[in-house]
Amino acid sequence: MEGTIRRAILELKHQGVSSLARPLGRLLHEYLVEHPLKSDLIVPVPLHARRQRQRGFNQAILLAKELGRLQRIPVDLSVLQRVRNSPAQAKANTAEERRANVRDAFKPAEGPPLQDKQVLLVDDVCTTGATLDACARSLKAAGAAKVWGVTLARER
Repeated sequence: MEGTIRRAILELKHQGVSSLARPLGRLLHEYLVEHPLKSDLIVPVPLHARRQRQRGFNQAILLAKELGRLQRIPVDLSVLQRVRNSPAQAKANTAEERRANVRDAFKPAEGPPLQDKQVLLVDDVCTTGATLDACARSLKAAGAAKVWGVTLARER
């Protein structure tokens, strides 16, 4: 991840420049116009409640809402919960540490199952894919037929 996108993501995530969610969400939308993924709903990667209170927002929610508006797909904030406040993935040095950080960190929420739904999972950055994988496993355990993941950037 480098250049303008890197700066925009860091400003959105760490400086609270929420106005960047709109153009960044549009980038996700443009990607999906070129590479369509059939989806019944959009689910942002959740933050633990403590981290969300500290930050004041969840950047994945902001991106998902903008993407949902542009794609005309409902965004569901209730189907996936982060139940463990794991260390920030950016602090992990290896892929195994990242997988361990998010192991059992997510669970499907109580409520209607996702039976046969195709879910588009949204996050800002993918490094090893550990977070997306952990979320996808929870969504599939709740009955999702397919889970696709989209992010703004891939960290090397």
